[in-house]
Amino acid sequence: MFCLIGWVSLLVRITFMQMPGNVYDMSLEQVRSEITRVDAGIIRLIAERQELADRVARIKTRNGIAIHDEKRSAEVLSLACYQAVERKIDPVAVRKIFEILIAMSEERQKECSGNGDLP
Repeated sequence: MFCLIGWVSLLVRITFMQMPGNVYDMSLEQVRSEITRVDAGIIRLIAERQELADRVARIKTRNGIAIHDEKRSAEVLSLACYQAVERKIDPVAVRKIFEILIAMSEERQKECSGNGDLP
């Protein structure tokens, strides 16, 4: 029985060490490669968020709703800060990032509704 537990334990450790994102036994280049992968994912998610802003703009335009929604912005910022604290990352920095994301979304909505400077 002990032998089986020992093998399972060893297998779990080997598997864990080979998991993406695990920095144990990784070189600096490998960790940087993982950061690059995460960065690409962040960019993909920002683009997805912007596409959703297009949809929001169409709905707001159709229903005569203002682009800026102070209540919604406050909700988004509050949730982002809460989630940052839960994940033990700087909520002030996360708030700044989300302020930028909200501004990008509102600018995109203005563009889509014909109220922005860009086509």
